[in-house]
Parts: sequence; structure tokens; C-alpha cells
Amino acid sequence: MNRKDENSDIINNYGDFRLSVAPMMDWTDRHCRYFHRLLSSRTLLYTEMVTAPALVRGGALHLLDHSTQEHPVALQLGGSDPQELAQAAILGEQAGYDEVNLNCGCPSDRVQSGTFGAVLMREPGRVADCVSAMREVVDVDVTVKCRIGVDEQDPTEVLPDFLEQIRASGCRRVIIHARKAWLQGLSPKENRDIPSLDYALVHQMKAAFPDLHISVNGGITSLTQARAMLDAGLDGVMIGRAAYHHPAEILADADRLIFQTGQTVDPFEVVRKMVPYVERHLASGGRLHQITRHMLGLFAGRPGARSWRRMLSEGAVRKDAGPMIMLQALESVLSAAQEDAAV
Repeated sequence: MNRKDENSDIINNYGDFRLSVAPMMDWTDRHCRYFHRLLSSRTLLYTEMVTAPALVRGGALHLLDHSTQEHPVALQLGGSDPQELAQAAILGEQAGYDEVNLNCGCPSDRVQSGTFGAVLMREPGRVADCVSAMREVVDVDVTVKCRIGVDEQDPTEVLPDFLEQIRASGCRRVIIHARKAWLQGLSPKENRDIPSLDYALVHQMKAAFPDLHISVNGGITSLTQARAMLDAGLDGVMIGRAAYHHPAEILADADRLIFQTGQTVDPFEVVRKMVPYVERHLASGGRLHQITRHMLGLFAGRPGARSWRRMLSEGAVRKDAGPMIMLQALESVLSAAQEDAAV
């Protein structure tokens, strides 16, 4: 199967990748993505990282489960063996994902021991081989998410070489987390905030590689910041924790402000639209809190937000919890909003 050299078909169907929500372990599961899709129809969503060995050797195909409503949605893979990644990419394409992304940025001990994630910043040749192997067997876009370097590396030397090699392998889209990863001495949590961000270097890479579609990731907490990055010449912006903890603030206005399509989405209506999804999940044996844990920040900064979080946190874990818990919590927010408006 020959890989398409251009991603024009995907762009025509799903927009220009100007905004995406970062892949986040334990957070961006299928329930989170369904919820986020109701807030924005255009933002590109990513799975949690799925390891190629889990799919190919472990047969854990349930990790690929997702709903058709999530599109556009990308599968992020972890791995370092080209042929195994190629097999995993085939499985991802067969499952219906719109993109396969290679993780070259996660700094956790788990990925280091498996020789993938941020440690691959030391092996751009291997990354290029992995990209080539995947592109040879799938038609969906193959992309890379990376850091600007690791440990003692000089990002001004390492990053250009890394991008040059993956570009030569056929990669045309890359997401750059604009900070180093310290594989020794810092925890994965600390690596989200230390060392400092270097947005200027990412802009320099866009100038040096104008043919690459470059998105920036790291420390972006508002659509205003995202717009500024785009206006300054970057092709895309990926937002992580802010989109998760403040989903309405980031995603409800994304289609209008970032993609210039649609209207601001009403978060109250989103809750109501989640009810059928919740009912299907419960009917299949699932639990309410598996969904609502991703919705706790929906009304962050608004009257009633504390009541919303409390009612969901306490009520959704009960064995008999159903969508009524969610609707009752919504009523508390509506009441708080009405009281605030009357003041």
C-alpha cells in the first residue's frame, strides 16, 4: 500500500490542524474524547499513548476502541521497533484512526525502559526508520511528537538535525513540546514545568523548515495564546492540561475563534447531549464516574462550579449512579447562574 505524499484529503475533511488536544495518559481516553468532541467539531483529538508491543504482541486491540463521533482523532503510538510500529500502525488504520503519531516526547521511566518516548531524541535515525516503515504500510498521515532535546543536549543543534532526518523519511507534520526533557533527576510531573519553555526555537524551526507543518505544545493555557502563536507563523497549537481542566474555556469557543466556523458551544447543552452516551455506557456494564471524571472542570470559573464538582465526585461513584446525577448537578449550576444574574 502506498502512503499518500500529501495530507490534503485529511485537511479537506477535517480542517487544517490549527488546534489539537494533547495525548495525556489516564486522561484522553475514549470517554474524554467523546466529551471534547461535543465542545468542538474541528479540534484534532489524540488518544492516550498506546504501545506498539501491547497491540502487536499483547493483542490488546481494545485499546483502539473509539466511537465514530470522535473524528478527527489520532492514535498515538509508543515504540522504537520499525516493523512492530508498522504492524501497530496497520491496526490503527484498520480501526479507523485518521492519523498515527509517534511519541518521542514522554519522559517517564516506563518509556525509557522500553526505549521509546523522549529517549528517542537521541536516535533520530531510528525515528526516521520508524516513520518510513509506518508510511510504507498505511495511507493515513504519520506524524511525530517530540521535545526540543533531552538532558545535556543542545536543542539548537539537536532539533534541526532531528527534524531534517524525519522530514527525509517523509514526515510532514510534527508537534514540538517546546522544552527539554530531563530523563535523569526529574519526575514526569516535573518535566511538564521544568526546564523553561523555548517558543523562540520552535518559531526558528518553522522558518528553517517552511515545508513542515509545525505545531507547538507546552504551557499554552488560552485560545488567546493559541491565536498569537498562529498569527506569528506556526501552523498549529496543541493544548494539554488547560483543555482538560478547563474544557469549556478552551474548546467551546475553538471552532469560532480558531477555525472561524460555527458558534460558541453552550456547555449546558453539552451535558444534556452526554446523557444518551452515558446511558449506552451504563447499559454495557460501565460506571458513571468513568465518564464524569473528565467533566469536572466543565464549569470552572463559573457560578456553581464547586457544586458541580462535588455532586459528580460524590454521586458518580455510587454503584447505582445514572445520568440523573449529572442532570441534578447541572441544575445546581443553572440555579447558581440564575442567582448570580439576579444580583
